[in-house]
Amino acid sequence: MSPDTLALARAGDELAFRQLTDPFRRELRLHCYRILGSLDDAEDMLQETLLAAWRGLADFEGRSSLRTWLYRIATNRCLNAVRAAGRRPRPAPVAPFQPPEPTRRGDVSWLQPYPDALLDGAVESEPGPDARWSSREAVELAFIEALQRLPARQTAVVVLRDVLGFPTSDVATMLGTSATAVKAALQRARATLGQHRPAAQRTLVPPSASAAERDVTRRFADAFTCDDIDSLVALLTDDAWLAMPPAPHQYQGGSAIADFLRASAEWRSDRRFRLVPTRANNQPAYGCYLTLTDADDGAQPAGLIVLTINGDRIGAITRFLDSGLFRHFGLPLELHDRSTQVRHTS
Repeated sequence: MSPDTLALARAGDELAFRQLTDPFRRELRLHCYRILGSLDDAEDMLQETLLAAWRGLADFEGRSSLRTWLYRIATNRCLNAVRAAGRRPRPAPVAPFQPPEPTRRGDVSWLQPYPDALLDGAVESEPGPDARWSSREAVELAFIEALQRLPARQTAVVVLRDVLGFPTSDVATMLGTSATAVKAALQRARATLGQHRPAAQRTLVPPSASAAERDVTRRFADAFTCDDIDSLVALLTDDAWLAMPPAPHQYQGGSAIADFLRASAEWRSDRRFRLVPTRANNQPAYGCYLTLTDADDGAQPAGLIVLTINGDRIGAITRFLDSGLFRHFGLPLELHDRSTQVRHTS
Protein backbone atom coordinates (compact mmCIF):
# COMPACT_ATOMS: atom_id res chain seq x y z
CA MET A 1 0.00 0.00 0.00
CA SER A 2 1.56 3.24 -1.16
CA PRO A 3 1.39 6.14 1.34
CA ASP A 4 0.63 8.42 -1.62
CA THR A 5 -2.31 6.26 -2.71
CA LEU A 6 -3.66 6.20 0.84
CA ALA A 7 -3.34 9.96 1.10
CA LEU A 8 -5.18 10.46 -2.18
CA ALA A 9 -7.96 8.10 -1.10
CA ARG A 10 -8.34 9.94 2.19
CA ALA A 11 -8.64 13.16 0.21
CA GLY A 12 -11.60 11.76 -1.69
CA ASP A 13 -9.93 10.21 -4.76
CA GLU A 14 -12.22 7.31 -5.72
CA LEU A 15 -9.70 5.81 -8.13
CA ALA A 16 -7.08 5.68 -5.38
CA PHE A 17 -9.63 4.05 -3.06
CA ARG A 18 -10.34 1.38 -5.64
CA GLN A 19 -6.63 0.76 -6.07
CA LEU A 20 -6.43 0.14 -2.34
CA THR A 21 -9.50 -2.08 -2.01
CA ASP A 22 -9.92 -3.90 -5.33
CA PRO A 23 -7.30 -6.57 -4.47
CA PHE A 24 -9.49 -7.61 -1.52
CA ARG A 25 -12.97 -7.49 -3.05
CA ARG A 26 -13.23 -11.16 -4.01
CA GLU A 27 -11.91 -12.53 -0.75
CA LEU A 28 -14.12 -10.16 1.26
CA ARG A 29 -17.21 -11.35 -0.64
CA LEU A 30 -16.26 -14.96 0.08
CA HIS A 31 -15.69 -14.07 3.74
CA CYS A 32 -19.18 -12.57 3.96
CA TYR A 33 -20.62 -15.64 2.24
CA ARG A 34 -19.02 -17.98 4.75
CA ILE A 35 -20.63 -16.10 7.62
CA LEU A 36 -24.02 -15.52 5.98
CA GLY A 37 -24.42 -18.63 3.80
CA SER A 38 -26.16 -16.55 1.13
CA LEU A 39 -24.49 -15.20 -2.00
CA ASP A 40 -27.10 -12.46 -2.38
CA ASP A 41 -26.54 -11.32 1.22
CA ALA A 42 -22.76 -11.52 0.74
CA GLU A 43 -22.97 -9.19 -2.27
CA ASP A 44 -24.93 -6.69 -0.19
CA MET A 45 -22.47 -6.89 2.71
CA LEU A 46 -19.50 -6.43 0.39
CA GLN A 47 -20.99 -3.16 -0.83
CA GLU A 48 -21.74 -2.06 2.75
CA THR A 49 -18.18 -2.91 3.76
CA LEU A 50 -16.64 -0.86 0.97
CA LEU A 51 -18.97 2.06 1.67
CA ALA A 52 -18.07 1.98 5.37
CA ALA A 53 -14.37 1.80 4.50
CA TRP A 54 -14.70 4.78 2.16
CA ARG A 55 -16.43 6.82 4.84
CA GLY A 56 -14.10 5.71 7.61
CA LEU A 57 -10.75 5.77 5.85
CA ALA A 58 -9.68 8.83 7.80
CA ASP A 59 -9.89 6.71 10.97
CA PHE A 60 -7.55 4.05 9.60
CA GLU A 61 -4.36 4.62 11.57
CA GLY A 62 -2.27 1.84 10.05
CA ARG A 63 -1.82 -0.08 13.31
CA SER A 64 -2.96 -3.17 11.43
CA SER A 65 -2.76 -3.96 7.73
CA LEU A 66 -5.44 -2.57 5.43
CA ARG A 67 -6.58 -6.15 4.80
CA THR A 68 -7.13 -6.79 8.50
CA TRP A 69 -8.98 -3.49 8.86
CA LEU A 70 -11.30 -4.39 5.96
CA TYR A 71 -11.96 -7.83 7.44
CA ARG A 72 -12.90 -6.18 10.73
CA ILE A 73 -15.45 -3.98 8.96
CA ALA A 74 -16.85 -6.87 6.89
CA THR A 75 -17.16 -9.21 9.86
CA ASN A 76 -19.05 -6.73 11.99
CA ARG A 77 -21.32 -5.75 9.10
CA CYS A 78 -22.20 -9.43 8.68
CA LEU A 79 -22.86 -9.90 12.40
CA ASN A 80 -25.12 -6.85 12.40
CA ALA A 81 -27.01 -8.25 9.41
CA VAL A 82 -27.56 -11.60 11.14
CA ARG A 83 -28.83 -9.88 14.28
CA ALA A 84 -31.15 -7.63 12.28
CA ALA A 85 -32.60 -10.48 10.22
CA GLY A 86 -32.85 -12.86 13.14
CA ARG A 87 -32.18 -15.59 10.61
CA ARG A 88 -35.85 -16.48 10.46
CA PRO A 89 -36.48 -19.27 7.92
CA ARG A 90 -37.74 -18.04 4.57
CA PRO A 91 -41.28 -19.09 3.62
CA ALA A 92 -41.15 -22.60 2.21
CA PRO A 93 -42.25 -23.00 -1.42
CA VAL A 94 -45.35 -25.08 -2.00
CA ALA A 95 -44.67 -28.23 -4.02
CA PRO A 96 -46.89 -28.70 -7.09
CA PHE A 97 -47.42 -32.32 -6.02
CA GLN A 98 -47.82 -34.16 -2.73
CA PRO A 99 -44.28 -35.05 -1.61
CA PRO A 100 -43.65 -38.06 0.61
CA GLU A 101 -42.99 -37.47 4.30
CA PRO A 102 -39.41 -36.22 4.65
CA THR A 103 -36.75 -37.81 6.83
CA ARG A 104 -36.34 -34.45 8.55
CA ARG A 105 -37.07 -30.78 8.01
CA GLY A 106 -34.07 -28.51 7.60
CA ASP A 107 -33.89 -25.04 9.11
CA VAL A 108 -31.16 -23.35 7.03
CA SER A 109 -33.48 -22.04 4.35
CA TRP A 110 -31.24 -19.13 3.31
CA LEU A 111 -28.35 -21.34 2.08
CA GLN A 112 -27.17 -20.61 -1.47
CA PRO A 113 -24.38 -22.05 -3.66
CA TYR A 114 -21.23 -20.09 -4.55
CA PRO A 115 -20.00 -20.09 -8.19
CA ASP A 116 -16.50 -21.44 -8.68
CA ALA A 117 -15.93 -18.60 -11.14
CA LEU A 118 -15.96 -16.21 -8.16
CA LEU A 119 -13.40 -18.27 -6.25
CA ASP A 120 -10.57 -17.31 -8.58
CA GLY A 121 -8.54 -14.77 -6.67
CA ALA A 122 -10.72 -15.15 -3.59
CA VAL A 123 -9.54 -18.39 -2.02
CA GLU A 124 -6.51 -18.03 0.18
CA SER A 125 -3.69 -20.04 -1.42
CA GLU A 126 -1.67 -19.70 1.77
CA PRO A 127 -3.93 -19.11 4.80
CA GLY A 128 -2.29 -18.24 8.09
CA PRO A 129 -0.23 -20.88 9.90
CA ASP A 130 -2.98 -21.47 12.47
CA ALA A 131 -5.66 -22.33 9.89
CA ARG A 132 -7.25 -25.76 10.41
CA TRP A 133 -9.35 -26.02 7.24
CA SER A 134 -7.89 -26.29 3.75
CA SER A 135 -8.91 -23.77 1.11
CA ARG A 136 -11.01 -26.41 -0.64
CA GLU A 137 -12.77 -27.67 2.48
CA ALA A 138 -13.59 -24.15 3.63
CA VAL A 139 -15.82 -23.40 0.63
CA GLU A 140 -17.59 -26.75 0.28
CA LEU A 141 -21.34 -26.73 0.75
CA ALA A 142 -21.41 -29.01 3.81
CA PHE A 143 -18.95 -26.75 5.63
CA ILE A 144 -20.91 -23.59 4.78
CA GLU A 145 -24.14 -25.20 5.96
CA ALA A 146 -22.50 -26.39 9.18
CA LEU A 147 -21.32 -22.83 9.87
CA GLN A 148 -24.92 -21.62 9.63
CA ARG A 149 -25.87 -23.87 12.55
CA LEU A 150 -23.48 -22.03 14.87
CA PRO A 151 -24.27 -18.81 16.73
CA ALA A 152 -23.16 -15.99 14.44
CA ARG A 153 -20.28 -14.91 16.68
CA GLN A 154 -18.91 -18.45 16.78
CA THR A 155 -19.15 -18.59 12.99
CA ALA A 156 -17.11 -15.41 12.72
CA VAL A 157 -14.47 -16.75 15.12
CA VAL A 158 -14.12 -20.02 13.18
CA VAL A 159 -13.81 -18.26 9.85
CA LEU A 160 -11.30 -15.70 11.08
CA ARG A 161 -9.23 -18.12 13.15
CA ASP A 162 -9.51 -21.61 11.59
CA VAL A 163 -10.10 -20.68 7.94
CA LEU A 164 -8.12 -17.47 7.48
CA GLY A 165 -5.60 -18.11 10.24
CA PHE A 166 -5.71 -14.68 11.87
CA PRO A 167 -3.97 -14.64 15.27
CA THR A 168 -6.23 -14.81 18.32
CA SER A 169 -5.26 -11.27 19.31
CA ASP A 170 -6.32 -9.92 15.92
CA VAL A 171 -9.64 -11.77 16.07
CA ALA A 172 -10.31 -10.36 19.53
CA THR A 173 -9.64 -6.83 18.27
CA MET A 174 -11.87 -7.31 15.24
CA LEU A 175 -14.76 -8.51 17.41
CA GLY A 176 -14.18 -6.06 20.26
CA THR A 177 -13.69 -8.80 22.84
CA SER A 178 -10.93 -10.58 24.75
CA ALA A 179 -8.58 -13.33 23.63
CA THR A 180 -10.08 -15.56 26.35
CA ALA A 181 -13.56 -15.09 24.91
CA VAL A 182 -12.30 -15.89 21.42
CA LYS A 183 -10.68 -19.12 22.62
CA ALA A 184 -13.83 -20.18 24.46
CA ALA A 185 -16.06 -19.49 21.43
CA LEU A 186 -13.64 -21.35 19.18
CA GLN A 187 -13.62 -24.41 21.42
CA ARG A 188 -17.42 -24.62 21.40
CA ALA A 189 -17.62 -24.04 17.66
CA ARG A 190 -15.05 -26.73 16.85
CA ALA A 191 -16.97 -29.27 18.89
CA THR A 192 -20.21 -28.47 17.04
CA LEU A 193 -18.57 -28.56 13.62
CA GLY A 194 -17.02 -31.92 14.44
CA GLN A 195 -20.49 -33.35 14.96
CA HIS A 196 -21.76 -32.06 11.62
CA ARG A 197 -18.72 -32.88 9.45
CA PRO A 198 -16.60 -35.87 10.60
CA ALA A 199 -13.02 -35.34 9.47
CA ALA A 200 -12.70 -38.99 8.42
CA GLN A 201 -15.01 -38.36 5.48
CA ARG A 202 -12.50 -35.96 3.92
CA THR A 203 -10.29 -38.80 2.67
CA LEU A 204 -13.10 -40.00 0.37
CA VAL A 205 -13.45 -36.86 -1.75
CA PRO A 206 -11.89 -37.21 -5.23
CA PRO A 207 -9.88 -34.29 -6.65
CA SER A 208 -11.91 -31.57 -8.34
CA ALA A 209 -12.56 -32.25 -12.04
CA SER A 210 -10.77 -35.60 -11.80
CA ALA A 211 -11.66 -38.60 -13.97
CA ALA A 212 -13.37 -40.21 -10.97
CA GLU A 213 -15.50 -37.12 -10.36
CA ARG A 214 -16.41 -36.80 -14.03
CA ASP A 215 -17.46 -40.45 -14.21
CA VAL A 216 -19.83 -40.15 -11.25
CA THR A 217 -21.36 -36.89 -12.46
CA ARG A 218 -21.82 -38.22 -16.01
CA ARG A 219 -23.70 -41.26 -14.75
CA PHE A 220 -25.81 -39.06 -12.48
CA ALA A 221 -26.76 -36.75 -15.36
CA ASP A 222 -27.66 -39.64 -17.64
CA ALA A 223 -29.89 -41.23 -15.00
CA PHE A 224 -31.46 -37.95 -13.82
CA THR A 225 -32.46 -36.71 -17.27
CA CYS A 226 -33.95 -40.09 -18.22
CA ASP A 227 -35.81 -40.53 -14.92
CA ASP A 228 -33.85 -43.75 -14.43
CA ILE A 229 -34.38 -43.71 -10.68
CA ASP A 230 -32.94 -47.17 -10.02
CA SER A 231 -29.65 -46.25 -11.70
CA LEU A 232 -29.53 -42.94 -9.87
CA VAL A 233 -30.11 -44.58 -6.48
CA ALA A 234 -27.34 -47.09 -7.26
CA LEU A 235 -24.93 -44.12 -7.39
CA LEU A 236 -25.79 -43.00 -3.86
CA THR A 237 -24.04 -43.83 -0.62
CA ASP A 238 -26.17 -45.67 1.93
CA ASP A 239 -26.60 -42.49 3.99
CA ALA A 240 -26.98 -40.04 1.10
CA TRP A 241 -29.18 -36.95 1.51
CA LEU A 242 -31.46 -35.05 -0.87
CA ALA A 243 -32.14 -31.44 0.15
CA MET A 244 -33.95 -28.64 -1.69
CA PRO A 245 -33.37 -25.19 -0.12
CA PRO A 246 -35.34 -23.12 0.66
CA ALA A 247 -37.85 -25.98 1.00
CA PRO A 248 -37.29 -27.72 4.36
CA HIS A 249 -37.90 -31.27 3.06
CA GLN A 250 -34.83 -33.50 3.34
CA TYR A 251 -34.64 -37.20 2.47
CA GLN A 252 -31.97 -39.68 3.58
CA GLY A 253 -31.18 -43.04 2.03
CA GLY A 254 -31.92 -44.58 -1.33
CA SER A 255 -35.49 -45.62 -0.52
CA ALA A 256 -36.61 -42.21 0.73
CA ILE A 257 -34.88 -40.38 -2.13
CA ALA A 258 -36.39 -42.77 -4.69
CA ASP A 259 -39.88 -42.19 -3.30
CA PHE A 260 -39.48 -38.44 -3.74
CA LEU A 261 -38.04 -38.74 -7.27
CA ARG A 262 -40.89 -41.04 -8.34
CA ALA A 263 -43.49 -38.58 -7.02
CA SER A 264 -41.76 -35.80 -8.96
CA ALA A 265 -41.57 -37.87 -12.15
CA GLU A 266 -45.24 -38.80 -11.92
CA TRP A 267 -46.23 -35.14 -11.59
CA ARG A 268 -44.02 -34.09 -14.55
CA SER A 269 -45.51 -36.78 -16.80
CA ASP A 270 -43.74 -36.61 -20.20
CA ARG A 271 -41.71 -33.51 -19.43
CA ARG A 272 -38.00 -34.10 -18.84
CA PHE A 273 -35.10 -32.36 -17.17
CA ARG A 274 -32.10 -31.05 -19.05
CA LEU A 275 -28.79 -30.31 -17.32
CA VAL A 276 -26.03 -27.82 -18.13
CA PRO A 277 -22.78 -28.40 -16.19
CA THR A 278 -21.27 -25.74 -13.97
CA ARG A 279 -19.41 -25.75 -10.65
CA ALA A 280 -20.27 -24.44 -7.20
CA ASN A 281 -18.40 -24.51 -3.88
CA ASN A 282 -15.56 -26.50 -5.50
CA GLN A 283 -18.10 -29.21 -6.34
CA PRO A 284 -19.74 -30.40 -9.56
CA ALA A 285 -23.06 -28.73 -10.25
CA TYR A 286 -25.74 -28.43 -12.91
CA GLY A 287 -28.18 -25.82 -14.05
CA CYS A 288 -31.45 -27.75 -14.16
CA TYR A 289 -34.10 -27.03 -16.80
CA LEU A 290 -37.55 -28.53 -17.34
CA THR A 291 -39.02 -28.95 -20.82
CA LEU A 292 -42.33 -27.27 -21.47
CA THR A 293 -43.75 -30.36 -23.21
CA ASP A 294 -42.27 -33.64 -24.38
CA ALA A 295 -42.37 -32.44 -28.00
CA ASP A 296 -41.09 -28.94 -27.27
CA ASP A 297 -37.43 -28.04 -27.64
CA GLY A 298 -37.80 -25.25 -25.08
CA ALA A 299 -36.83 -25.68 -21.42
CA GLN A 300 -37.05 -23.28 -18.50
CA PRO A 301 -34.98 -23.00 -15.29
CA ALA A 302 -35.88 -25.50 -12.58
CA GLY A 303 -33.19 -24.97 -9.97
CA LEU A 304 -29.49 -25.58 -9.57
CA ILE A 305 -28.11 -28.95 -8.43
CA VAL A 306 -24.88 -29.34 -6.44
CA LEU A 307 -23.42 -32.84 -5.95
CA THR A 308 -21.32 -33.91 -2.98
CA ILE A 309 -19.05 -36.74 -4.12
CA ASN A 310 -17.94 -39.39 -1.64
CA GLY A 311 -15.45 -41.76 -3.24
CA ASP A 312 -17.14 -43.21 -6.34
CA ARG A 313 -20.63 -42.43 -5.03
CA ILE A 314 -22.78 -39.40 -4.33
CA GLY A 315 -23.20 -38.48 -0.68
CA ALA A 316 -25.61 -35.58 -1.14
CA ILE A 317 -27.77 -33.98 -3.81
CA THR A 318 -28.65 -30.37 -3.04
CA ARG A 319 -31.12 -28.85 -5.45
CA PHE A 320 -31.54 -25.13 -4.94
CA LEU A 321 -35.01 -24.19 -6.10
CA ASP A 322 -34.26 -20.48 -6.61
CA SER A 323 -33.77 -20.06 -10.34
CA GLY A 324 -32.65 -16.48 -9.69
CA LEU A 325 -29.25 -18.03 -8.95
CA PHE A 326 -28.71 -18.63 -12.67
CA ARG A 327 -27.50 -15.06 -13.20
CA HIS A 328 -24.62 -15.63 -10.77
CA PHE A 329 -23.51 -18.70 -12.73
CA GLY A 330 -23.84 -17.22 -16.20
CA LEU A 331 -26.50 -19.80 -17.11
CA PRO A 332 -29.11 -19.05 -19.79
CA LEU A 333 -32.67 -18.37 -18.69
CA GLU A 334 -34.04 -20.65 -21.40
CA LEU A 335 -32.82 -23.56 -23.51
CA HIS A 336 -33.97 -24.12 -27.07
CA ASP A 337 -31.67 -26.81 -28.48
CA ARG A 338 -32.08 -30.43 -27.39
CA SER A 339 -28.35 -30.93 -27.89
CA THR A 340 -27.78 -28.90 -24.72
CA GLN A 341 -29.54 -31.54 -22.62
CA VAL A 342 -26.25 -32.65 -21.05
CA ARG A 343 -22.80 -31.26 -21.81
CA HIS A 344 -19.73 -32.70 -20.18
CA THR A 345 -16.27 -31.21 -20.16
CA SER A 346 -13.33 -33.50 -20.81
